[in-house]
Amino acid sequence: MLKKRSVVLAGHATSVALEPEFWAVLDQFAAQRGLSHAGLLAAIDAGRGRRPLASACRLLALETVASERSTGEA
Repeated sequence: MLKKRSVVLAGHATSVALEPEFWAVLDQFAAQRGLSHAGLLAAIDAGRGRRPLASACRLLALETVASERSTGEA
């Protein structure tokens, strides 16, 4: 089941629906960097190019887990 979060990005209200497992990784990523949910989503939005926001979020979560595993932080 997807969990939806709403945020205002560049002055526009939007929402992102992801599986809870992805949100858990993104929440940890944001906490480690002192970012709010909105701050994290704004940062992802700024760097995603033409990729859908939900896809960019999932990719960041996967990259985070892969990086943690390769450095032994998992």
